[in-house]
This record gives sequence, structure tokens and C-alpha cells, in this order.
Amino acid sequence: MVPFEDNRHLTRLLGEFDAHLALLEDRLGIEAHANGNLVTLSGPEAACETARSVLEALYKRAARGEPIGPGDFDGLIRHVREAEVPGDGQAQIATRKRVIKARTTTQTEYMRALNQSDLVFGIGPAGTGKTYIAVAYAAHCLERGMVERIILSRPAVEAGERLGFLPGDMRDKVDPYLRPLYDALYDVLPPEKVERDLESGTIEIAPLAFMRGRTLTNACVILDEAQNTTSMQMKMFLTRLGENSKMVVTGDPSQIDLPSGMKSGLEEAVGLLDGVQGIEAVRFTGKDVVRRDLVARIVEAYDRPK
Repeated sequence: MVPFEDNRHLTRLLGEFDAHLALLEDRLGIEAHANGNLVTLSGPEAACETARSVLEALYKRAARGEPIGPGDFDGLIRHVREAEVPGDGQAQIATRKRVIKARTTTQTEYMRALNQSDLVFGIGPAGTGKTYIAVAYAAHCLERGMVERIILSRPAVEAGERLGFLPGDMRDKVDPYLRPLYDALYDVLPPEKVERDLESGTIEIAPLAFMRGRTLTNACVILDEAQNTTSMQMKMFLTRLGENSKMVVTGDPSQIDLPSGMKSGLEEAVGLLDGVQGIEAVRFTGKDVVRRDLVARIVEAYDRPK
């Protein structure tokens, strides 16, 4: 049995109609029942201990008035299972709109790398949160005055980086390629702030093809889909880093869209810069997919030896 001191926090902890307990049962193969201020757990001992750790950690959050959702349960289950760390040992990034908590141990490693290093590579499959966390971190830095602007970049490989034939102004031309970054921005910042900052240039769209010759100071700079950069493009981008700036480079080496025979600059850069002070590379795997279980199974299927 897991006792709790204050029944007032249990509704937030257990979810409507005890939905969060049902999630624990599904994920851990146990039975969980709430009765008053007690939760009774039955099933394999190790699974019940994991459930106890998760419930106790999330109860502390509920007592602090923090919202609790299914993602918090999923994240803590992974942390307790994989890292054998206390359930509340996740890293987190806070913006005014939301608090993003790491849902895997690799996400925790990634968030801590972002805080500690000026250049971070996030490498791995789709659905692991590498781009979303990078954008959340950039928003966090902007809101706290750690940087003056956010610069978002992506190689437009599908158009050969020749965007002139597309209709509209520059933002109209590159929006389709930067949409995932926009989606993340609108999720972690109020929509009116995003629009205002886009208009003022505080949040800037900078297609990789037009970054040459710039020095990026007092900024958080994100290069997404970096597996689609050439060696020269990657070198050019990395050498844009100026004073008081942070740079995050994300990509999935299994989804390279470059012409056949052309080498990706992402893995080359990670290898060349291994061990350089101030630079970290965090590698995600299929186990880190948090988008949904089906996505994890798809990634796993594609990663099996052919």
C-alpha cells in the first residue's frame, strides 16, 4: 500500500476516474486500486516498486500545485526503470506557458547538456523530442534574458535550397520547411508573443542557404534536420557562432535526403568535434521515442537488420 497525507492532492495525482492508475496498470502489468488516501498495488514486486516510486514523486508535484498528466507518468516510469534514479530526478525546462519535463533518461542528459555546453548535437530518430526540447530551451533562454533572439534554421533540401520559384516573401517560401519548429514555438510560448517576436525579428527565420557570412551573437541558434547538410554547409553553419550564443544541431542520420553519394555533414561534424571543450553530442535511440507507442514500434521495425 502507498499512503498519502492529503486527499486534496489525490484527484490531480490519480486523474479523472483514476485514469492515471489505469495507465500505471497498463504500463507495468500490475493492479492498482485507490481507497481513501491509500493506493493498493499488486503484481510483480519490481513493477510495484516502480509504481510506488512514480506515485510518491508525482504526489510531491501535485502537492506543489503542478499539473500532472499521462506524459509525467510515462516519463517517470522510464526514468525509474532505465536509470534506477529517484523518480523526481528528471531534468526540466520552464517557460511561462509550460514546464517541459524529461520523459527519458536521454532527454534528461540532453537538457543538462543544453545548460552546460555552448554547442550541442541532438542525434536520433523521429519522435524523441530532440527538436521540441531545443526550441523549448531557446524560449527559456529568451524569456530569462540569457539571449536576445532565437534563430531557426533548416536546410531546404527538397527545393535544392533554391527557394526563388516559390510564391510569396521569404517567410512564405521557407515556412513549409520550418513548420515543425513553428509548431514547437507555439506550444511553449503564447501565440501572440510568437507573432510579435517574428515581426520584430526577435525570432528569426534563417534558411541555411542564406546564413553564409553572418556572425550570430547573443542568440540561441537551432539547426534542425542537420542530416541534410553537406560537409561544407555544416562547417559554414558551425562557424557562425558568436559571443554569448548557444547553438543546437539536431538530426536523424537514418533519414538523409541528400543526393546519392553526397556525404552528410552531421555525423562528420560529430566525429571531428568529439572531445572538444564546450561541445556535447547526445544520441537518442528508438527507446527514447515519446511521440506514442506505435511510433516507437515503427522505428524499431526499421532499425532491425534487413
